[in-house]
Amino acid sequence: MMKIRLTLSALFVASLLATPAMAKEWKTVRFGVEGAYPPFSWTDASGEIKGFDTDLANALCKQMAVKCELVAQDWDGMIPALLSRKYDAIIAAMSITDERRQKVDFTEKYAHIPNRFVAAKGTELTLTPEGMAGKRIGVQRATTHDKYLTDNFGSNVTIVRYGNADEAYLDLKAGRVLALLADASAIEQGLLGKEGGDKFDYVGPALTDRQWFGDGMGIAVRKSDKELKGKLDEAIKALRANGTYQQINHKYFKYDIYGG
Repeated sequence: MMKIRLTLSALFVASLLATPAMAKEWKTVRFGVEGAYPPFSWTDASGEIKGFDTDLANALCKQMAVKCELVAQDWDGMIPALLSRKYDAIIAAMSITDERRQKVDFTEKYAHIPNRFVAAKGTELTLTPEGMAGKRIGVQRATTHDKYLTDNFGSNVTIVRYGNADEAYLDLKAGRVLALLADASAIEQGLLGKEGGDKFDYVGPALTDRQWFGDGMGIAVRKSDKELKGKLDEAIKALRANGTYQQINHKYFKYDIYGG
């Protein structure tokens, strides 16, 4: 009898081990947002985070029928904070690149915007190692723009790295850098569309090379959270199908930022 009982117990344990782990029931999704990269996100005088990314996050949560929480995070620490579970997903105009895919998973894109250099009107900029030699070019630290400059021009160019875009715009206006490299929509909203922005313009071609700028902007999640990624992908498709995405797009941009 004891042997039979032990056998039955062993079979019961084995059946439990063979049963897939129960999926997490997502009732709240916490999004990490930068809060310093308009028009995607910025922090107003009251400390509230606003912008395209925050509106999209709230719409996604409504579509998924979950509570939405926004957590402010400096850009440099975005992925480390996700991996340490400070929040569940990153929505911060983050480009989907192969390098980042080694650490996190991404949803399908939710935007795809070209990248541009901007400088004072009349500035000439030749995008060759010789043409960039000795030039001081500003970028936001640890971005695809930072990597593009480093990989293509190396020690020829002096790269000035900033913690956020506002600091970079101030230095460009003050003449402490010759030009900045950022995504075109951020430049339009954060510099060209502001007071004094008429003194600046794009320089050189639009940059979209996948090697550096990836496959558009996506929402990053931990590799272990496959179900959350799936829910977010479905929600993005639903918002585009029901017109909510387009409404949010037109609130902040004069053109379709989703891309082809």
